[in-house]
Amino acid sequence: MTAIAAPLALPAPRPRIRGFGAERVFVRRSLTQSLRDGESLSMSIMLPVTLMLLFTFVFGGALQSDGNYVDYVVPGIILLCAGFGAATTATYVSRDMTTGIIDRFRTMPLRAGAVLTGHVVASLVRNLVATAVVIGVALLLGFHPTANIAGWIAATAVIALYILAITYLYAAIGLAAGSPEAASGYGFILMFVPYLSSAFVPIDTMPSWLQWIATYQPVTPIIETIRGLLMGTDLGTQPVWALGWCVAIIAIAALWGAWLFGRRRRA
Repeated sequence: MTAIAAPLALPAPRPRIRGFGAERVFVRRSLTQSLRDGESLSMSIMLPVTLMLLFTFVFGGALQSDGNYVDYVVPGIILLCAGFGAATTATYVSRDMTTGIIDRFRTMPLRAGAVLTGHVVASLVRNLVATAVVIGVALLLGFHPTANIAGWIAATAVIALYILAITYLYAAIGLAAGSPEAASGYGFILMFVPYLSSAFVPIDTMPSWLQWIATYQPVTPIIETIRGLLMGTDLGTQPVWALGWCVAIIAIAALWGAWLFGRRRRA
C-alpha cells in the first residue's frame, strides 16, 4: 500500500506583544541611541547655553540696560533647547526608514506605531534633562524666577507638552524626508520660528508688519505662559492659546506621521 504523506505543519504565528511591551523596548532602544550619540546630545545642550551667554553678555546691555535681561530671555532659550534636542528625532526616524531596519520590525508581531513612540518618549526624556541643565546655567548667570512650587510644576508641564508637540512634528518630518540629511535640513528651518516671537525682544519693538506674525504664531503664547509662570508676569489668555497650539500640533503631526508611515509601509 502506498503511504500517504502527512501534510506539513505550518509554524504557529508568533503571539502579538501585549500591553506596552513593544513601546518599552523601543524607548530603551532610542535612549541607548541617544547615549551613544553623545555629540548630538552635547550640542543640544551647548548651543542653547552658548546663545544664552551671547544674548546675556553681548546683546543684553543694549537690549535691557538694567542687567535683568537674563530673566526675560530664559523662557525663549528653554524653547530653543527643546527645538535643538527634538531636531535629532527627525534624523533618527529618517535613518530608521532608509536603512531597512523598519522592514525587519514589520515582520515582528508588534504595533507599527511603537517605533515612533520610542523616538518621541526618548526625545521627551532627553530634552527634559537638557532643559534642566540650561535652567541650572541660567541660575548661575543670575536668573531669579519668582515662581513657587506650583508655578514650577505648571511651567514644567507646559515645557514637556511643547517638547512632545515639537517632537511629534519632527518625527513626521523624518518620515517625509528622503534621507537623514534632508530631515536635518528641514528641521533646521523650524529652529528659526522662536526668533520671530517674543523670545528675545518685546513684540512692540518690532516693525508693525512683523508684530502681527509674532503675536499670532504658536511659539509666542507658549513663551509668554512659561515667562508668566516663572516670573509672575500677566498671563491673560496665553495659557489657553499655548495649550491649544500644542494639542493642535500634536494632533496634526500624529495624523500626518501615521499617514506617512502607512504610505511608506505600502511602498
